[in-house]
Amino acid sequence: MSLKDDLEKLKEEGLKNIAESDEPSELNDIRVRLLGKKSPITDALRQMKDLPAEERPKVGSFANQIKEEIANAIAEQQAEFEKMMIEAKLKSETIDVTLPSHKTKKTGTMHVLHQIIADIEELFIGLGYQVINGSEVEEDKYNFEKMNIPKDHPARDMQDTFYIDDELLLRTHTSPQQARTMEEHDFSKGPLKMISPGKVYRRDTDDATHSHQFHQIEGLVVDKNITMSDLKGTLEILVRHVFGAERKIRFRPSYFPFTEPSVEVDITCFACGGTGCKICKGTGWIEVLGAGLVHPNVLKNSGVNPEVYSGFAFGIGPDRLAMLKYGVEDIRNFYLNDVRFIEQFKGEEA
Repeated sequence: MSLKDDLEKLKEEGLKNIAESDEPSELNDIRVRLLGKKSPITDALRQMKDLPAEERPKVGSFANQIKEEIANAIAEQQAEFEKMMIEAKLKSETIDVTLPSHKTKKTGTMHVLHQIIADIEELFIGLGYQVINGSEVEEDKYNFEKMNIPKDHPARDMQDTFYIDDELLLRTHTSPQQARTMEEHDFSKGPLKMISPGKVYRRDTDDATHSHQFHQIEGLVVDKNITMSDLKGTLEILVRHVFGAERKIRFRPSYFPFTEPSVEVDITCFACGGTGCKICKGTGWIEVLGAGLVHPNVLKNSGVNPEVYSGFAFGIGPDRLAMLKYGVEDIRNFYLNDVRFIEQFKGEEA
């Protein structure tokens, strides 16, 4: 019998053994026996040195073809075993969907104030702004003086403050981060566009509309040729995003030491649409935030040339926005951890 006949016989026996295998371990034994280093096929290939030179390529090609056929047959059988195992597992783990569900623990949700803050952050990130957080313990220099509020300025009376010592305090607004960011920003590489969210502290009396701790989001844009129209366009986007596309805004002159000119921003009442009701006290408008063009002194105090650059700034109270948006009458409800109150906002998208 020739070497080629021996290889053919090995192939037939091997394919038969593969087809008759009953489990993966048996199939693996067959693979080792037929394709391993000590397999009959390998031994047969070693005998090729005794063949005439003209027959060696043909026998070698034939041997490689047989090895490939056996390997393919093993792979197919292995796939069949895996399929059978999956089907058996699915059959054993069948779920009766008609059974009553198990009682599960109540799941929490993001607090309504954080929903408002996250929503506003997402909006301004989409507009190309940075979100920059700052420390809640701040220096008087950054909290007041760099914001154009020197130590003897009467505007300090508007922001009763928790002082730690003569120079350290709990920040009364998030504006200090604006000054710090302006100091670090390289304006030769482009404009500064930022919002700074966070908690702030003032010695306000705790009542239905005030709290000693509340949240604030301040926005700042500084570049060449920034005007009031840029501010109004930005705030229109914000207001319509939070309160609905039909909302209109208006500016009223106001005073803030860090902006000039300064404005209070009103929106058309969402309850009456601007016709007048008890919520808007018959005016058709509701005040929502303060804003203005950055005061030249604030730019100068942070090393920015007010002859070259200008900017706008605005301050948003997420607590107030939430009260207006959801008709919450007492700001203290946000901080009492009353699950009955908090669960009303479960499922709101941030």
